[in-house]
Order: sequence, then C-alpha cells, then structure tokens
Amino acid sequence: MAKNSHQKMAKDNGKSDSATKKGSAQFVDQQVSVGNGGETHQQADANNSVLTTQQGTPVSDDQNSLRIGNRGPTIMEDFHFREKIFHFDHERIPERVVHARGYGAHGYFETYKPLSDITSADIFQRAGEQTPVFVRFSTVAGNKGSADLARDVRGFAVKFYTKQGNWDLVGNNIPVFFIQDAIKFPDLIHAAKPEPDREFPQAQTAHDNFWDFISLMPESFHMVMWTMSDRAIPRSFRFMEGFGVHTFRFVNASGKSTFVKFHWKPLLGLQSVAWNEAVKINGADPDFHRRDLWKAIESGDFPEWELGVQLIDEEFVAKFAFDILDATKLIPEEEIPIQRVGKLVLNQLVDNFFAETEQVAFGTNNIVPGIDFSNDPLLQGRNFSYLDTQLKRLGSPNFTHIPINAPKCPVHHFQQDGHMAMMNPKGPTNFEPNSRGIQDDPRESPEGFHSYPAQESGEKLRVRSESFADHYSQARQFYISQTPTEQNHIVSALIFELSKVETPAIRSRVVSHLLNIHNDLAQQVADGLRLKAMPAPAKAAKPTRTDLKASDALSILKNGPKSFKGRKLGILVSDGIDIKLFNALVQAVKDEGATYEVIAPMIGGVKASDSTWIDAMQKINGGPSVLYDAVALLLSEDGAKLLSQESTARDFVADAFAHCKFIGYTQPAAALFDKAGVSQSLDDACIALAKAADAANFIKACRALRFWERESKVSVV
Repeated sequence: MAKNSHQKMAKDNGKSDSATKKGSAQFVDQQVSVGNGGETHQQADANNSVLTTQQGTPVSDDQNSLRIGNRGPTIMEDFHFREKIFHFDHERIPERVVHARGYGAHGYFETYKPLSDITSADIFQRAGEQTPVFVRFSTVAGNKGSADLARDVRGFAVKFYTKQGNWDLVGNNIPVFFIQDAIKFPDLIHAAKPEPDREFPQAQTAHDNFWDFISLMPESFHMVMWTMSDRAIPRSFRFMEGFGVHTFRFVNASGKSTFVKFHWKPLLGLQSVAWNEAVKINGADPDFHRRDLWKAIESGDFPEWELGVQLIDEEFVAKFAFDILDATKLIPEEEIPIQRVGKLVLNQLVDNFFAETEQVAFGTNNIVPGIDFSNDPLLQGRNFSYLDTQLKRLGSPNFTHIPINAPKCPVHHFQQDGHMAMMNPKGPTNFEPNSRGIQDDPRESPEGFHSYPAQESGEKLRVRSESFADHYSQARQFYISQTPTEQNHIVSALIFELSKVETPAIRSRVVSHLLNIHNDLAQQVADGLRLKAMPAPAKAAKPTRTDLKASDALSILKNGPKSFKGRKLGILVSDGIDIKLFNALVQAVKDEGATYEVIAPMIGGVKASDSTWIDAMQKINGGPSVLYDAVALLLSEDGAKLLSQESTARDFVADAFAHCKFIGYTQPAAALFDKAGVSQSLDDACIALAKAADAANFIKACRALRFWERESKVSVV
C-alpha cells in the first residue's frame, strides 16, 4: 500500500524545505512519458515505490490492457487488468463459501544453481537462496469431510513468496488432465460430483454420471489410465510426485523464451497403496494422509521434493509427435530429461488450520517476471477462473490481506475498500496518474512484469486444433509402461468402477475406447464385466500409434524407494515376548530412518519376558495392519493363543498377507497364521525372527516395500 510519507518539495519561490508541512498535498508538474496512443506513463524514480499487483508483481504498464495488435481484441490472460477490474467490481460485495478437502504446511524452496540464462525470475538467480513457501495438498472430488484415501487426483499447490511477488505453481500429482479446453471443466466436475438428485456417491467416480461423460470424451482416456492406476491412491503426500501439468514459459532478461514443464520429485521415492487397502484405511483412519504429514513434520522427518524442469525449444516443438499446449499430453522424460533445479522442504506446521490451510488462495494467474503463460487453452481458462473462485470462497477481493496470502515483498497499489480491507492507501491519492507530488506514491517500473510478445494472428473461431486430435496413443504408452502388477491394478480398478455403473450401454462404450488403447486391457475389462458382446472400437479422430516406447518414469514400482526410510512398521506384541528381540527391532527401525508403532491386546501395553513394560500406541482393534508399510508379530505362546481368538488380530495378519507386505514373526505366531488362513502360503516375505540379529535383516528386506509375487496367491486390489 502507498505509504503516508510525502515527498518534501524543493525550494520554490523563496520558500525553504522547512516551510513545507509533512503530509500536505501540493500539485507539481511531474516528469512523464507519453505513449504512442497519448497515454500518460509515470515511472518510478528514487522517490517512488514500484507499482505492483496485489500479489506483489511489479507493473510495467498501468495504462493499457494486453491485446493482439494495436487495434486487436483484449486477451483474457491479462492478469493485471483482470485483478484490477475484479477488485473494483467487488469493492462492495462480500461473499464466501468453504473450499474442498486439503492439508498444508510451510517450508522453503532452495535454489540449486542460477538459471539466469533461461529466466529472469528472481527466485532462480542465486544458488543456495531459500524462498518461503506454503504447500497445500488436496483431493478433488470429495467435500471437506470426505476421506483421504479416495481414488482421486491429488492437488499439489505451491505458493512461493518471492522477492518479486507470489508465484503459485498450482498442479496435481498427475501430469495430464481429463480435458483440453477449460469450457468443459464445469461439465467434468458436475459429472464427477455426487449425482444432483440423490447427492451420492461422495468422493467417488464409480457412478453413471462420471463414466457417461468420460465415455463421450475420448480426450479423457489418457487421464483415465492414470486415475485408474495406483497414482490415484498414494501412500501419502510424501511419496507422490507433483506436476505443473501445463506448459509455461521461462523468459530471460534479454526477452528470450523457453517453454518449460514443472515436476516435483519426492526424495523418498514413489509409493501407493492397494485398493482393498485404501478402502480399509478410510474406515480405520479417514485422516490418514493428514496425520502422516503432521507426524512427519512434528518429528523432524521433513518431507522433501526436488523441483525438476523440462526445457523445450522451438525445434523440439516442431518435431514432437504431440502438441505441447495440449494438457492431456505429457513429454516423456526419455525425450526431454528433467533437470533438477532446487529442493522443496516442508518444515513447519500451521498454527491454525482455518487461518492458513483453509484460507490460502492459489491461482495459476499468479506469476512473476521471468515466468509467463503459454496458449494452453486449459491454462488460459484456469487463469480466468481462479480469481472468481477466491471471491466466492473468501468473501472479499481483499483475500491477499489474509496473512497466508500476503506477499512477503513490498506491495504498493491504489486498490481500496471492500469487505475486510485491512490496508487502505494512506494519504490523499488513490489513483494514478496523479500530480499530487506525494513521496513514495507507486509508479510503473520498466523492471516490472512484461508479457512475452508472442506473435498471434488468425480468425476468431471456436475450434480445437487438429494437433490435439490423438486421444489414445499416450494412453497406450502409459499402460505399456507399467509393470504387470500395475497393469493388473488398472484392469481391476476399471472393472470395479464400471461395475458400479448401472447402465450397461455406458460400460460397453468405455470398453469401446479401451480397444483403441490396448486389446488385452479391453479384453480383461470386458471379461471382468462379463459383457455379452465385445463392442466395436470407438471411432478415433486419429489412429493409435503403436511405435511409442515404454517410459520407465511413468511407473511407480520402477521408481520406488531405496530404503525403508520414512515408512512405518507395525509391531504386534503380547505378554512374555523376548525383550532383546524387541529392542533390536526398534533399533533397526531407527537406524533405517523409519518409525514404528506398538500394537497390543490392550492399550496399557504388555510385560516382556524380563518384566520390562512395553507401552502400546494402538489397541489391536484400533491399529489394523493397513496403517503400516510392514508388520512384525512378536508373540509368546500364550499371547499367540490369546490373539488367535481375536477377530481383529486375525484380520491384522490376513490383511498384511493379502496386501503383499513383509511380515516378520516369532515362532509362536504360527498359531495366528493358522487362524488367519495363511499358514500354508507363507513365502520369502514372511521372515522368521528368532534372535536379535534377525531384526536388521528383516528391515533390510522391507526396503522392497511389497512382495508382489504373492499376487498369484491372493487378490490384493
């Protein structure tokens, strides 16, 4: 906001500086520049603050809207005009609604090396510099009270509080999206949300409306492959990737543009859960992801990701098989390797969920000098939509006055009033240009944001580019990039979702699209649904390419962790256990950088063989094995007999086995294996723990996370 310190006037007509009263308003003849259209430009000098947007982005031109050509139409991406007129339009209209389910934390982004050759963005100019961030993870379809492990896309939104204003990288944990044009977004969300007459199902896409829409939108099927994969049921926020989805521009100080795609790579590796496991986690702990993030930061095990960029030149754009402006497509890492340019660390919990996580406002339109938009039609529409969303959610155009949204750099503008205005301009001026001569009145700066001057021409048309017409080739590429285990999970997910669709014609129509992706996939889904007849393949605007190579980067299992670090072991104990074995196991977990919880028949704990008391963290019926990445059964003879009579203990073992987890066990646990119905199926991932030295070997085995070879014996999905 404009400060209340006024410029002292130079001596004039014999009057000294001391005769000028602080705060007085005097008119002066100020030096101005005049544009070709005759507009007045007042540029900042030593006495003026730089005019910025509400996000703190410096403004280079406050007189002209962004348009195509001298006399062409105004462009919708003009975020400065949009914000300015938006604020004026809503100065007197308060309104607010609640946003979707999400969870967030504070942290910092550390730049690895200067990127001044490709971008002038201040955040990328100095190696080792740390920029404050706030990150919010979310589900998309469910309401605020829905469960964490719904099969859904996960939002991955990062607000960088840079020295040039707030930059919001508002992405997902999946690099593509369902639609190519933002005009279809209301239809997509209406279809995914609960059906309007009955208001169910909640946080699920397994219903007629969603699949009816999808079956009539061929462009959605690449995203369908991702959402039917285990990517849509991540183990936690800490083990999932993030993507900026769209193609953006980097612009350097010389005005050279480079297209860029953004990626977040978790340093712990990738990990998801099985569908059957997700269903049970939602029952046991619907706040599973929230609790995981909170506990990790609280314990000092700070989640970390590296920011990667794919830099795209015009030569690649011309030869790439697909259009880089198509949000339903990705660029395989094998074609453009990812350069890791910085690290994101979440190291601070919020003080108040509502004040911070619930009120944080993101927008793809929040960019800074050195970063610009592409003509991706989905991105262009998002840029327009987010600002209206914040008004509806937060009730006022002054949402940047809320601390979590406020830039951490100087902010100066003449926007005023409106509901919840906390910082109004001080002094007599609330407009520009002005000639009041007020010291520190904000003015434009040549160093402010400049939109990349891309050449645009053509007729006004409602069309879709022919370069967007291939809807199946990358869907096929994603499918063949998965391991057989992951392919099996995709098939099972499609069968499950479509089994909830009540209209047979919709099921058949979906399979007709799958035939354009992969015959084996379509046949397995058709068999699983028991279709009476295989439909003909859906008509394709372009034939599916079969020459695209598999990409290892698209598989979770090929990019899994190298250790058990960051995971959790569930230790089921009973009275009379070997204390040396227990202590050795706990130490091995700590040495690995993992955590553990003790589960006991009663919450008070158990007494070990040497009378040492072991406190419990969970009671057996409140700590099912689905909450853990691996389990250990440290049981005495009497303890195993007692727990064999407990249904939740039998489920603990049966579920751990069915979900292909590593299971460490003492010999008496055989009785519980027998009661759980798995004693005849024990395999190499069921590891006997007879002595203290066995503990470290068991934890080393757990680094593989799951023993997927077991799927031939059990159904895990």
